[in-house]
Amino acid sequence: MNAYFYYFYNMMRNIFGLLWNIVLAIRDAIVGILDIDFYIRLFDTYRDDLSPIGWVAALITHIIILLIFILLVYLLFRGVRVLLRFKVPVVEYERMKDEIVTLKREIMKANYEKDKILAMKISDLGMEVNPELMKSGLNEPAADEPDKKNGTDAEEAAQADTPAETKADELLAAFSGESEQAAPAADSADETGAAGEAEEEAAPLTNDEKKRYSVFHFDGERRFPRLTSVDQLYMSPQYEAPQYRMDYNLEELCVLFRNFSAGKLGLYYELELIKQVFASFGAAKMLILQGISGTGKTSLPYALGQFIENPSLICSVQPSWRDRTELFGYYNDFTKKYTETEFLKTLYECHFQEDLRFIILDEMNIARVEYYFAEMLSILELPREDERYVSVVSNGADGDPYKMVDGKIWIPSNALYVGTINNDDSTFAVADKVYDRAIPIDLDDKASPFETPDTPSMRVSYTYLNSLYDVAKQTYTISEENLMELERLDAYLIKHFRLTFGNRIMRQIKDFVPCYIACGGTELGGIDFMFAKKILRKFESLGLGFIRDEIDGLVLYLEKTFGEDEMKISREYLLRLKRMSSGG
Repeated sequence: MNAYFYYFYNMMRNIFGLLWNIVLAIRDAIVGILDIDFYIRLFDTYRDDLSPIGWVAALITHIIILLIFILLVYLLFRGVRVLLRFKVPVVEYERMKDEIVTLKREIMKANYEKDKILAMKISDLGMEVNPELMKSGLNEPAADEPDKKNGTDAEEAAQADTPAETKADELLAAFSGESEQAAPAADSADETGAAGEAEEEAAPLTNDEKKRYSVFHFDGERRFPRLTSVDQLYMSPQYEAPQYRMDYNLEELCVLFRNFSAGKLGLYYELELIKQVFASFGAAKMLILQGISGTGKTSLPYALGQFIENPSLICSVQPSWRDRTELFGYYNDFTKKYTETEFLKTLYECHFQEDLRFIILDEMNIARVEYYFAEMLSILELPREDERYVSVVSNGADGDPYKMVDGKIWIPSNALYVGTINNDDSTFAVADKVYDRAIPIDLDDKASPFETPDTPSMRVSYTYLNSLYDVAKQTYTISEENLMELERLDAYLIKHFRLTFGNRIMRQIKDFVPCYIACGGTELGGIDFMFAKKILRKFESLGLGFIRDEIDGLVLYLEKTFGEDEMKISREYLLRLKRMSSGG
C-alpha cells in the first residue's frame, strides 16, 4: 500500500509541476509579448537602415499589431462577461414566467368572482341569467322569449318607447343594486306602447353616459381599481350626503375647535395660535408648522381632522423621496395598472365631497420639498381653480375613473395641506419658493391645560367656510392708512436690507388680515404676524453680520410707525436675531 501512495504522490507532483510550468510559460509569453522596451531596442537596431518605404511599412505594421491587440482584449472581455452572466437571463426568465402564471390565476379568479356577483344581482332583479349576455353585463330576456306578465316580447317592449337617457339610468341603477327601478321599465313600456306602432330608435348613449355606466361594469382590466372603488361608493344610489353645520362664524369656529381639542383629545393650544391657523387657510392652501419636537405640530392638523369628522391623511415623508411619484404613484408597465397612493386616492375622494380634508406632510423637510412637491406648489398657485389639473397618465383609456379627464385629475379646492418641519441637522433647509407659497407658524411652546365645556365634533362644509372667508375679505379690508404704511415699510426694507414684499406676499397679507380679524384678531396683529413670518424670516438667509447694524433702526422704525405697543412679534423676532448676531 505504501508503494501505491508513493506512486500516486509522484504522479500528482509531476502533473501539477507540468501544469505550473504551463502557467509560468503563459505568464512569460504574456510578459514577453508586452515587453515594450524590447521592441523599442529592436527598432533602434534597424531604424537607421530603413528606407522611406521601410518607414511607412513599419508604421503600418505597428498600427495593425496594435489594432489586433485591442481586438483580442475586447473579445476576451466580452467572453468573460458572457461567462459571468450566463445563468442570469435563465433565472430572470423563470421568475417572470412564474409571475405571469400567478397573475393569470388571479385574473381568472377575479373574473369568476365578478360573474358570481353579477349573476346574484341580476337574479335579485327577477331576470333569468343569459350566459351569452353575461360578457356584456346585460341579462335581458332572449328575443324569442315572451314576457310572462303581459304576453309580449319583453326586449322589444323595453326598447320601444324608452329614451337613451332613461335606459342608461336603468342600467346604472341595476348594477348599483336598485331592483325597484328595473321592473317598472318593462311595464311602462307596455302601457305607452301600442300594437302596430312603429318602434322608435333610441339615440346612442353619450360618452358621459357610457363612462358613468362603465363605473359599475367594465369587461377589461381597470388601471385604477382604488379610484374606481371611490366612484362606486359615491355614485351609488345608496350613498347619502352628510349634513353640515352652518350656524357659526370664523371666531366661533376657532373657539369650538379649541374646546373640542382640549376636551375630547387632551390637546391644548393657545387661542391666538388657532386664529392664525384658520386665518392662514383663508390666504393660502398650505400651512407650515415648524418648531422643536413635542409641541404638537402633527397633533394640531390631526385634531382638525377629528373635529370636522373627516380624518386627516398623514403622509410620512421619507429621505428617499425625489419626485412626484412618491405622492401620486406611477404606472406599472408590467402589470398594466397604476400604483395608486393614499395621497392620490384622498385627492380623488375630495371630488365627491364638500367636506374639508387636511393632508399632512409629516417631517416634510427630511427630503427636499422643492423636488417631490414642486408640481403641487405650481398648481396651487394658479389663480383659476378650474385650471388646476395634474397629469397622472399620458392619455385616457376605457374603464378609467369617472372624474379623470384624458389621464388628468383636478386638484380639488377643499383639500388643504399642512407640512411639519423640524429644524435640526438631519433635515434639509426649506427653499424660499416653498415658504413664499405657504404660511409658516412657529410652535415653540405648549399651552397649559384649561377647563373647557363639552364640545362635540361637526361636519364642516368647505363651501360654507370659503363663503365666510369671502365675507371677511369684503368686510374687513386693510385700511388705506396701513396700506400706505406698508408701502413705506417696503421702501425702507429695499433701501436698508435689499428685500421687498413682492406681489405674492402682498396679496397674502391682504387676504390674511381680514380673515384674522374675522377670527377675533386685530388689523395690526395680522400685519405684525405676516410681516414677521413672511419678511423677517428672510433675514436669516442674509447673514446676521450683514444686518446686525441695521436691526436697531428697523425696530425704531416699527415703533414710530405703528406704535410702541404694536408689532410685538416682529420686535421680538428682531431682538432675537440681534442677540444671535452678537453671540448672546
